[in-house]
Amino acid sequence: MDSILLFDDPAIRGSLLPFTFTRPVAEIRVGILKISEKWEKITQSSVSFLTQDYLQSKFPRKSGKALAINGALLPDEMLLSRLKNLDKDEALYFGKTLLATYIGETEKNLDFARDKKIIQLQAEPSLLLKPWNIFQLNGAEIKKDFAVLTKGRQSAKITDPFTRVYAPENVFVEEGAVIRAAVLNAENGPIYIGRNTEIQEGTLIRGPFALCEGSTLNMGAKIKGDTTVGPQSKVGGEVSNSVIFGYSNKGHEGFLGNSVVGEWCNMGADTNTSNLKNNYAPVKLWDYTKGGYASTGLQFCGLMMGDHSKCGINTMFNTGTVVSVGANIFGDGFPRNFVPSFSWGGAGPVSTYLFPKFLETAKAVMGRRGQELTAVDEEILATIFDLTKNYRIWETSS
Repeated sequence: MDSILLFDDPAIRGSLLPFTFTRPVAEIRVGILKISEKWEKITQSSVSFLTQDYLQSKFPRKSGKALAINGALLPDEMLLSRLKNLDKDEALYFGKTLLATYIGETEKNLDFARDKKIIQLQAEPSLLLKPWNIFQLNGAEIKKDFAVLTKGRQSAKITDPFTRVYAPENVFVEEGAVIRAAVLNAENGPIYIGRNTEIQEGTLIRGPFALCEGSTLNMGAKIKGDTTVGPQSKVGGEVSNSVIFGYSNKGHEGFLGNSVVGEWCNMGADTNTSNLKNNYAPVKLWDYTKGGYASTGLQFCGLMMGDHSKCGINTMFNTGTVVSVGANIFGDGFPRNFVPSFSWGGAGPVSTYLFPKFLETAKAVMGRRGQELTAVDEEILATIFDLTKNYRIWETSS
């Protein structure tokens, strides 16, 4: 197949903030893999990105013609078959949403697709349209990714005599994983244990579940189904139907449910998220495209936390809270249901997390994982700091 260009659909990208402040849509993790990695695996082709100008240097576009695919589109074999038969002068749509078309080397937007023959996909595809779709679709995507990653391969053996496994045929363990005195129940869905991971004593896991490379489940962790812990993360306490993108810590007791947590986040001990309102009403969530709260239509919806955000011990997040990029939350009481980027504070008075101080912390956090905050990263974060200034209303009112 031709080289693949994963594009940010302007009609979708804004609805997936705060996660798309710091990455193209296709770099969102749902299931075991990022969307971009899914396309690489299923097509055996290289991928590149057509995204916001300030992100393009970190997520470059390769030269040459390519098959442009909507970055919010989750692949499967049926869809792949349809794309292989797509002609150069055709554009594949579902309703008004462009799914795929061929793009020239110099074209920088998708307006030219309007001149092509429109082909409508009959079966509804899997698309990430809202942040909560990430945890909604996570269980199904774990199953799809599990099948792709384990096809024709043999799992490493679990040798610990005190670990109990239910439905072992649905458990796959990569080399270097260490499991001690745990219970793995894969009767309701597969469990994927990545390379060089650690599952400590007393951990309880129900599938579908994915633990990605280099991550740790701390002693006594209780992990319910449809959950993904991305690479190089540390997780403890109780987690249910949530996605942690990677390089983040929720190492202590506390509940995280129906939530999405970005990269380089840290939750202090006994942080808890509410995922159900007391009156059982549908949860409202901050919507960047509307500049206000909108109903999700969901009864269960917890926390959406953008990259590089942190919260102190005993933090309590109300049902349907959005924390944007680079926030530092602390103090007693419930923070607001929308915490703008680079906020400093909690339920009480809030000020701005000054950018130089933020960078000091980010560099220290990434250094502990052997990673570097590059000049490109700093430029992206500085751009986000400026882009989100209007949300920090205390700055404009002072």
